[in-house]
Amino acid sequence: MPPDACPHCGADLPRHAKACPGCGSDETTGWSDSARADHLGIPDENFDYDQYVQAEFAPERVKPHGLHWLWWITALILVALFLFYFFH
Repeated sequence: MPPDACPHCGADLPRHAKACPGCGSDETTGWSDSARADHLGIPDENFDYDQYVQAEFAPERVKPHGLHWLWWITALILVALFLFYFFH
């Protein structure tokens, strides 16, 4: 007797199916007791869709880009040196 859902693709199986209508799996390729569907990433009953959407599609907090204070000081020193040599 086949399981209620295919262990390979998760499709619903008819009661006396010889093979899965979705992927073609049968007793020798995937209906054995050792076959598992854990690797498919199918969500379980406790799956929270809203939490999934928030985690996957929420905008990341982006740190504003700007010049580091060290570059401002370097620029001021260079301007001061330029003005000093230009006027002397």
